[in-house]
This record gives sequence, structure tokens and C-alpha cells, in this order.
Amino acid sequence: MIVLDTCAIIWDALEPNKLTHKAKVAIEKADQDKTLIISDISIWEISMLIQRNRLEVNTTAMNFVNLFLESRNIIVQQISPEIAELSVGFGTEINNDPADRIIVATSIIQNAKLVTADSNLRNSKLLEVIW
Repeated sequence: MIVLDTCAIIWDALEPNKLTHKAKVAIEKADQDKTLIISDISIWEISMLIQRNRLEVNTTAMNFVNLFLESRNIIVQQISPEIAELSVGFGTEINNDPADRIIVATSIIQNAKLVTADSNLRNSKLLEVIW
């Protein structure tokens, strides 16, 4: 199982050349095995990026997300009480971005590796990262 962070989702959908070879292979394998997870907070983040014109797509946020969800075998993990509790309990090892904390907690609770380019998360000893 792997969890994609928000940037990995966007790059997988729009700019796969920004993903490392290792990340691409992991995503393809998880897609085939039906073990590819995204956090529902990533859907919100993508919608905000599109709304604020920080991510340009030729469609609505809803359509973009739905097209991505249809393109792969994706499990959308909701924020559970366990994920919420874990996400607010991290120390300074995880940055203060609530979305990153939820994505990391999702990865830990699901016992899944996290696909991320974020150096802060890649340097964390709390989870296993693919990049």
C-alpha cells in the first residue's frame, strides 16, 4: 500500500516527468494491486489550488478530481478519529501544515509508504517514504 501526497497526485495526473522513476514504479504497482490511497484532504487541497489559480487545469476542480479518481484504482481515505488524533499529536518533526499532518497520519495508520517530494516528510523517521 502507498499513500500519495497532494503534489504526487497532481504530478501523476499532469506532469508525470516530475515524479522519480521509483515513485512512478510504486504508483503503477499500487494501481495494479488496488492499494493506491489518497487522503480526502488532498481533494480539498487540489480544489483550493485550482480556485486560487495556483493550479491551472482546463476544467473545474470537481471534474479534475473525478477524472483522476477514474484514471486509477484509488482508495480515498477519509479522516478517521484515529487519523485526526495522530495528526494533531506530531511534534516538530512534521511541519505545521494540517494537510501534511493528515496525510502523514493516514500513511502511518494505513501502514503504507508515502510518495512525496517534500524534504521535511522524506527526512522524518516516523514513516517510510518513496521518492
